[in-house]
Amino acid sequence: MAKQETGPVELGAEMDYSEHDKTYNVFMVGTKYGTLICIALLIAMAIGFYTSGGLLTGFISFFVLLFVGRAIMNKVL
Repeated sequence: MAKQETGPVELGAEMDYSEHDKTYNVFMVGTKYGTLICIALLIAMAIGFYTSGGLLTGFISFFVLLFVGRAIMNKVL
């Protein structure tokens, strides 16, 4: 029969929780800002393509949406 081991199942190195927290925070910030950029880009493209404003209005609305979204994110989250 196989020998029964009694002891911890995880035999790897100790987990560095501070490093884990730093990585998680970087991931969450990247996710929030990536989502903000995608949403602002889609709305700005819709404004630029489907209104008579054209390319310049699309660019301006993109940067305005980024600014407003960042202000909302910093206040709420």
